[in-house]
Amino acid sequence: MTIFSRIISGELPSYKVAEDEKFYAFLDINPITWGHTLVVPRKEVDYIFDMDDREIGEMTVFAKRVAKAIREAIPCKKVGMAVLGLEVPHAHIHLVPLKNDGDMDFKNKIENPDPDKMQEIAMKIFAFYKNLKDNLEDKE
Repeated sequence: MTIFSRIISGELPSYKVAEDEKFYAFLDINPITWGHTLVVPRKEVDYIFDMDDREIGEMTVFAKRVAKAIREAIPCKKVGMAVLGLEVPHAHIHLVPLKNDGDMDFKNKIENPDPDKMQEIAMKIFAFYKNLKDNLEDKE
């Protein structure tokens, strides 16, 4: 079981920002910018491109909604997206609030991020995500 599966199950704590029946999003505990978020499938898959086309599409749509919430919650120009994933054998997408191109440098980590600030950010993103999700459901 990967560390991400343990987070999804609640065995390990996380700064959750969004979830649905197939995906879970939470703040990276080693963020490169405030609001740096990871989107993971609940189903444990090592390599994102081993997922079938439908699953990748659904994950991308979920990530898009999370990115919209991040952009509302965090002052930024855009939200960057990256697929890396050598450090944890569980497919994941990084969503990074960007003010400039240098913000996407994974060598730059925020040292000892304040847990209170992380919780505040997670709650703001979660609120925007929930509002977006509720609005989408109202239209269906």
